[in-house]
This record gives sequence, structure tokens and C-alpha cells, in this order.
Amino acid sequence: MRKLSLPEIAESRLRPEAALEAERFPIIALLDDIRSLHNVGAMFRTADAVRLQEMILCGFTGTPPRKEIDKTALGASESVPWRYEKSAGEAVAQLKKRGVRIIALEHTAESRPHWDQKVEFPACLVVGNEVFGVNEEVLALADEAIEIPMFGVKHSLNVSVAFGIAIYELMRQYEASNFAKK
Repeated sequence: MRKLSLPEIAESRLRPEAALEAERFPIIALLDDIRSLHNVGAMFRTADAVRLQEMILCGFTGTPPRKEIDKTALGASESVPWRYEKSAGEAVAQLKKRGVRIIALEHTAESRPHWDQKVEFPACLVVGNEVFGVNEEVLALADEAIEIPMFGVKHSLNVSVAFGIAIYELMRQYEASNFAKK
């Protein structure tokens, strides 16, 4: 096995100037009241990796340009379409009017493991505050809730890690559904 060099890896990736013009997958992310700018940056980087349609930053979630976001985003805030909306509830209501399924990443009485939920697209993954999670207003508007099963002592993962796991599961399901259609 031979490890690829950075130039070899870069050759297989989109060019930065083409990133915003590239076809996007029908997955949106809504980040509500994320307090850590490093978490925001990490989620931008993951959003770039899966070519999300859009990221919506809400509440007191920090927005680019910020050095703390840039430190972990490594330029991804330039390649991911994003916008700021003060109210997550209003942003979710608008998405629902467009037919977007709202999926809250939250522990609820009805949530299912992320690998057991059959996702319909277009979809929006909502992640909430590191301590308090998805707020009640947004949770009431959600079509479904998923959670990442925890088998140890802690009840949750870091929000940016959980986001990465969940968004890749949505991406896997989208790719699988498109493969089945071919």
C-alpha cells in the first residue's frame, strides 16, 4: 500500500474556484446557538467534504470571518454556501414550506439511532447548543429526531463530531437511494 502525496490528493479534489459552482447534494445543515467557534469551523470543514447545499447559522452561532472559525475550517467557509438567520425557528419554518424534511440531532423520547432512520430528501440536519441541544421551538417543528447511540458513560459526543457522523449517514443514504434508482 502506498500513501498518496498531498499533490496527488489535491488532484482528485475540486478546485477552490469551482467549489461554489459545483452541484450540491440536497442536504442542508442548521447550526443553532453553537457557542464554540472552533466547532463551527469544524462543521464548515465537514460540510465542504460532503458538498452540502447550504449551512444556516442561527442565534448566537458565530459567523465567518473569524480567526477561530478559520483555524478549524481551513478555508471551508469560502467553499460552502452559508447564511445567517437570527431565528432558527423561522429558518426551519421556511425550509418546511419548501418541502425540506427537518431532522433534529437530539435525544428525544422518539429519536432513533442515526443508522435506523430512513431519510427523505431534501433534508436539513439541525444541531443545537453544546450544552442544551436543539431548542424546544425547533424540536417542535422537526419531522424526526435521530441520535448517535452511546455505549459508555457519557451521553453525547462533541457537537462537531456528532455532526460529522450524522451528516455522513445522511450522505450515505442519499448515495444509496440514487444508486438504487440507476
